[in-house]
Amino acid sequence: FDPRHYLGTHCYGFPKTGPHRLRFLLESVKDLRETLKKKGSTLVVRKGKPEDVVRDLITQLGSVSAVAFHEEVRELL
Repeated sequence: FDPRHYLGTHCYGFPKTGPHRLRFLLESVKDLRETLKKKGSTLVVRKGKPEDVVRDLITQLGSVSAVAFHEEVRELL
C-alpha cells in the first residue's frame, strides 16, 4: 500500500482513496491472501513507497531474477 494513494488530490484536496474504497481494497487483499493460502502460496503485503519496498524485498530475498509491475494511469488535466 503506497501511502501517497491516501493523500488529497492535487486540484481539489479530496482523498484519493475514501473509507469505502479502502475497506474494499483491504477485504479484497484479505480474500486474495486466503485464496492463495488454500493453494499453498502466500501474498506479501507491505506499506510504503513501492520503489523502497520492492528494493528492500529484493535485498531480503536475495535470489530475485525478475520483477514485474504496472504503473497506475494518471489523469490528464
